[in-house]
Amino acid sequence: MWPILLCSVISITIVLERFYHFYAARTRIPNIFARVKKLIQEEKAEEALKLCEETPGHITHILAIGIHIRHRNLDEKEKLIARAGSRILRQLDKNLRGLAIISNITPLLGLLGTVTGMIKAFMKIQELGGRVDASVLAGGIWEALITTAFGLSVAIPTLVAYHYFEGKVNNISSNIKDMAAELLELESLA
Repeated sequence: MWPILLCSVISITIVLERFYHFYAARTRIPNIFARVKKLIQEEKAEEALKLCEETPGHITHILAIGIHIRHRNLDEKEKLIARAGSRILRQLDKNLRGLAIISNITPLLGLLGTVTGMIKAFMKIQELGGRVDASVLAGGIWEALITTAFGLSVAIPTLVAYHYFEGKVNNISSNIKDMAAELLELESLA
């Protein structure tokens, strides 16, 4: 039970940290890319850069890099934007592996607790020479099954949180790729 409890504390910590990270990194200006794109097309790149630098978020960070390196050749721009995108994705993926590990091992830890509890229950039966009251056996089995239930009760919400954050990372990754490709296609940057 103690390892499962430790896993639950770690899981809650990671989930809260990831929620805070995604909340703090969200772009607070709707249609920021359309606004930046319009400014670039109007040849107001410095104004677009200032807007990106003043607006927190992963997408605005990539846009700012794209605008800042607009005078370089296309290959250099692609490499620099890809590198920045990879850095952002690593930040987004941070600790998600921990959630996956916890969601996989806590049911196994619960099962291990159940098996050891059943072994103890059968050792008690052997100790009593096979003359066991049903309540003694039921108490041992009940106690053993609690660990499986506790392991599953930690694993299920952790797995849901893992898939939720993985979906958010995939969504942000797709948005960054689409936006970076469109940014590179703009005539004033290409």
